[in-house]
Amino acid sequence: MKLGDAIRFRRSIRRYKQKTVDDKLLTELIDSARLAPSGGNMQQLRYMVVKTPEIVQKVFSHTGWGGHVRPKRSPEWGKTAPLAFIAVVASADNIANHKIVYADAGAAIQNMLLKAVELGLGTCWIGNFKEDNVSAILGLKSEMKTMYLVAVGYSDETPVQEDIDSGTPTKYFLDDKDVIHVPKFKVDAIAIWR
Repeated sequence: MKLGDAIRFRRSIRRYKQKTVDDKLLTELIDSARLAPSGGNMQQLRYMVVKTPEIVQKVFSHTGWGGHVRPKRSPEWGKTAPLAFIAVVASADNIANHKIVYADAGAAIQNMLLKAVELGLGTCWIGNFKEDNVSAILGLKSEMKTMYLVAVGYSDETPVQEDIDSGTPTKYFLDDKDVIHVPKFKVDAIAIWR
């Protein structure tokens, strides 16, 4: 798959098939993350793969999904929920004192999301979760914090991208066939040339 295709086809997935993701594929996602740019090459991020069903269920219970299409598109445990998460973690000190860690996390997560498309996986980058609860479930020491979660699995939906002009609402929505539509501004609506 060409990179441009992966960029175009990547969407946040909120419905997953109840099929386990192989460790080899999860390792490929981590490998993609570690190769992302890192400010000062400090490599401040760590990645925790969560795939034990009991732990995945506990983490899942502390996540929030798809605010614009909730509750209709909120995954259900045992039916449409992801069967794996990758937690992006860093030291509390680095999060507080090295703000570049957020840029590093964005780059690493984007690499994982694009690699997942190539591997035939669906993902959702999650920032809406109860950090203290999730970090405790993951057994992190007090000096470490969970920054973000990436849900990983096999997609059981096909969101549609809509190219929109400036001034058009960006709120994603469900149509009458229960398909998510995701508005994205056209290039000429967001680019400024000098």
